[in-house]
Amino acid sequence: MGRGRKPRKQSAGWKLRLQEYVRGRGGRMTRQRDQVAEVFFSLGGHPGVEQVVNEVRKQHPRIGPATVYRTMKLLCDAGLVGMREFGEGFARYEALAPQEHHDHLLCTGCGRIIEFGEEAIEALQQQVTRRYGFEMHHHRLDIYGLCRECVRARDSARARTREPPPSGSKTGSASTPPECPDSDTG
Repeated sequence: MGRGRKPRKQSAGWKLRLQEYVRGRGGRMTRQRDQVAEVFFSLGGHPGVEQVVNEVRKQHPRIGPATVYRTMKLLCDAGLVGMREFGEGFARYEALAPQEHHDHLLCTGCGRIIEFGEEAIEALQQQVTRRYGFEMHHHRLDIYGLCRECVRARDSARARTREPPPSGSKTGSASTPPECPDSDTG
């Protein structure tokens, strides 16, 4: 998951909350549901459902993908897990801690997701909503770009591929404009 906050692993409190949710709707908590939830919460971070399916299959080979999909939906419906789309073509899931808000830095190079909380951003949002008389219910902030390691790798690759100027040339002179930096912003 990279730098930033450590992947959140839900405390055992999720079991009680899930049992209450299921029983409150007339259902029952099965061993398979419990096992799928255990696996998900042990993973931490932002796994896709296929990663959860694969890990469940390793630990509990008799549990099929349909049970994992249904359990993930149940965890979302119970408010224990949030489903997020980060523009990758598949959903990722994260454990939701009550009253803990965070935002994301998403590396388009390696796929790393860094969680962060920044009081200045939160304060600015409150200031803006007050200014416009807007009642905010929730928000999300996902910043896309390159993580530190991918920036270093890109810069290193660029430095290796640049050819030295031909001998005798005067770079930066009036007749030769200085080299413009690449403009990789997307």
